[in-house]
Amino acid sequence: MNKIITCIDGSAISEDVCHAGVWAAKKLDKTLLLLHAIEKTNCPSNQDLSGAIGLGARSALLNEMASLDEQRGKMALAYGKELLEHAHEIAISKNCANIEKTQRHSGIVEAICDLESDARFIVIGRAGEGHPEDFEALGSHIEQVIRRVHTPVLIVNRGFTEPKSFMLAYDGRETADKAVRRIIEGGLLHNMTCHLVTVKNNESDLQQKFKRTEAMLQEHGFEVKASYLEGNIFDSLSAYKEEQNVDMVVMGAFSHSKLATVFLGSNTLKMLGYTQLPLVVLR
Repeated sequence: MNKIITCIDGSAISEDVCHAGVWAAKKLDKTLLLLHAIEKTNCPSNQDLSGAIGLGARSALLNEMASLDEQRGKMALAYGKELLEHAHEIAISKNCANIEKTQRHSGIVEAICDLESDARFIVIGRAGEGHPEDFEALGSHIEQVIRRVHTPVLIVNRGFTEPKSFMLAYDGRETADKAVRRIIEGGLLHNMTCHLVTVKNNESDLQQKFKRTEAMLQEHGFEVKASYLEGNIFDSLSAYKEEQNVDMVVMGAFSHSKLATVFLGSNTLKMLGYTQLPLVVLR
């Protein structure tokens, strides 16, 4: 678990992702691994079309398609190398000590899963290449990544700056307690103000758990601003982060179904989809 996997593409927020990866790598004193995945195209292969065109045209067209495929592959490879080199230059300018670059011929989700065994953190843009900057829904890969990996994920939006505070949404459940332990043990969020926020729910002894969690964070050196709220969970959390000008949101992903498919809680998904702040999802 020695690397900060930082996903670089040609999107408008790719530089912000790079800045976030550098911040995490320096804060944790880990290697920054710049990752570019060359996605497979949805174009049909030559073999797919070999029986669909007339005999007279088949040979010339297939040869032309093979040539075009080869050109596209070379261009994608060169383009990715340029993106990685630019990100590398940014990291050097930010005095990042240990930097690695890698390209993978696969989807970004598969590439991340392949590299996860040596990952301490995963940094990815909220909207990928091809989406506008005001893209409200999640980038198509975000939920897949969160569902499949067991490593914390930092989701970055436009205009990333080094955060000084974070809001932790605490609901008293086991996943929330696990998230607190990860925060204490992880190091990334140390020396930042923690806005510990809970919204009244049906969890038994929630207030007592909330107080214990506040004390635990304080014992481990966190400056804690604790708030116990009532009302709609998503609306209350959204209003709080705006009022308090927090820099980052931290949430847990949950839970597991009997079919072994991970589903994110509805409020987590809403926060992922609508917050413009950097967001850490802890597993």
